[in-house]
Amino acid sequence: MHSHVSNRRRHLAIKPLLLVSLLTGCFAGAAFAQETGDIEEKTLEPVVVTASRIEQLQKDAIPSTTVITSETIQNKKLADLPSLLKSEAGIDFARSGGAGTSTSVYMRGTNVNQLLVMIDGVPIQDGNGTTMQSIDLLSHIQPDQIDRIEVVRGNVSAIYGSGAMGGVIQIFTKQGTGKPTANVFAEYGSDNTTKIGAGVSGKTEAGTSFALSATRYRTDGFSAMNTGKYPNENPDDDYDRNISINAAVSQKLNKDHELGMRMYMYDAHFDYDGGGFGTPDREDWGKSKQWTGAIYSKNRLTQDWLSTLMVSHTDMKRTAYVDKSMYYDGSTKYHSETSMLQWNNEIALSSDWILTAGIDLGNDKAEVGSDSYSRDKYSVYAGVLGKFGAHNLQANVRYDHVDDSGADTTGYLGYGYDLNSSWKLLASVSTSFLAPSLYQQYAAPDMSNWFLGGNKDLKSERSTNYEAGIQYAKGKDLARLSIFEWHTRDLINYDYDPDTFMGSYYNTSRAKNTGVEFDAKTEMFGLDIGSNLTWQNPKDRETDKQLGGRSKFFGTLNVSKTIGQWYVGGDIQYTGHRTYSSHDLGSYTLVNLNARYNINKNISLYARIENLFDKEYETVYGYNQPDRGAYVGVNVKM
Repeated sequence: MHSHVSNRRRHLAIKPLLLVSLLTGCFAGAAFAQETGDIEEKTLEPVVVTASRIEQLQKDAIPSTTVITSETIQNKKLADLPSLLKSEAGIDFARSGGAGTSTSVYMRGTNVNQLLVMIDGVPIQDGNGTTMQSIDLLSHIQPDQIDRIEVVRGNVSAIYGSGAMGGVIQIFTKQGTGKPTANVFAEYGSDNTTKIGAGVSGKTEAGTSFALSATRYRTDGFSAMNTGKYPNENPDDDYDRNISINAAVSQKLNKDHELGMRMYMYDAHFDYDGGGFGTPDREDWGKSKQWTGAIYSKNRLTQDWLSTLMVSHTDMKRTAYVDKSMYYDGSTKYHSETSMLQWNNEIALSSDWILTAGIDLGNDKAEVGSDSYSRDKYSVYAGVLGKFGAHNLQANVRYDHVDDSGADTTGYLGYGYDLNSSWKLLASVSTSFLAPSLYQQYAAPDMSNWFLGGNKDLKSERSTNYEAGIQYAKGKDLARLSIFEWHTRDLINYDYDPDTFMGSYYNTSRAKNTGVEFDAKTEMFGLDIGSNLTWQNPKDRETDKQLGGRSKFFGTLNVSKTIGQWYVGGDIQYTGHRTYSSHDLGSYTLVNLNARYNINKNISLYARIENLFDKEYETVYGYNQPDRGAYVGVNVKM
């Protein structure tokens, strides 16, 4: 049973993370001050594209951007995407149980539906989404199919449109590179958890790149709800079953032209509890299926003009089954589809300046209850990125039109000033908007969503964002301190009568968040060290209360070392107290360990321990979180 943590214990829990983070900053600062003379750092610096739609070094991005590299994914071998993202600055979680359950992701204190998730350039937006729901994909996508993840914190609506108020998480799946190879892996661990997978990838001399992988995941899990707080809930273990497939193929016609296609899909089956309205024998289970496919043509029309045309389709199906409920039995089905045509252009104006411009055309469909709704949308955007002398500039403007939700023009203006070759000052101001989902507009009241009905007169949410910071970058060392503030109006909220549960969505609230964020990566004493801290104050401006589900303070320390054939690492994750549905949830600190041993260049063994000290904690009131877990696996390349 979870209990609240006293203020004194909360302060004690935070001290180790603060101390080590401060020491990291101090030692990193000392390392930053050392000059290497004529010795050049031979470091492969991360390249990002999400911050501006243009390939650039991570250190040159004006929006705060980090990369979860393929090396990190391979070394940590974590169970799912939320476990990978939890170590990133500015990201906070609320999860209703274990694997496969609903996961809410808060980026810099924004609402869960104000974060845009993308797969290989395709926005993933659920027409049946609510203010309480993040993209279902986050709970089910398998890290084994991911090459890397780029995280952009802060508003970039002027680049990507509706949904990017809080930021963007772009997932890049594995593509074919290098000599054709194959690999298989198998993993076993706590709660009778098994994962097996296989893949092939490579590039032929004829210019054909290909990648195909499949992963099967199964766990018996644990009871999602705390029966000490909800004694009427079914205490059985809540399982998760997942099969996912990733495929990609492309053909170089010549050095200037390429055709390709990509596809990602998963099929998940899971068990869950009744949310406090269950009975000891009530059965709740669900299914979630999604596939996203795209074909594209990448063409260098002139030496200075690169054009990319992509057509994509995303299909999402979710079904919730309820048996032996005190209210109703049966199933509730959700189905949404999005079709898009995206045309993006990069034009080199000079050696230092690049213009981006493009058009997005799309259609959203959603089956809401027994009815089906559809709407068209289109966007036109342009941006410029470049520098003159010590001055760096990024400017973006975008016009979005969404049927029945209105239109808006958003902008982003970012500026960086190079104090010297390592230190840079940064600042930005931007505007954003978020169109209501089809569900929020048209849903008939039903038990599946607390009898909340749609409101066709909903307006889009709008926000203004400010950010300033300072960055140090040299070799492997990259540190950034950011101060941010956002103001949102016309928030889409919901209310219901507690006696009848009948209610609807409406525009009313205003929200504000002011925060400070620190993120650093360095090498010290032969150790690779990453540290981040976020302090924020997200508030409902109507009530002056802290926004639910979000912590005011959280941070992570990652330490790893490669010694010959060994990789060993670990992290400490601290999350401060939060409120959830008027309940105060205590702070907690988690410690995780992971290791990898390369027997030879083709065979490796790996292991991890999650929640080493078996900490009991909550991220959603009344829902259990995983206790200590141990997992081992083997990976074979051929």
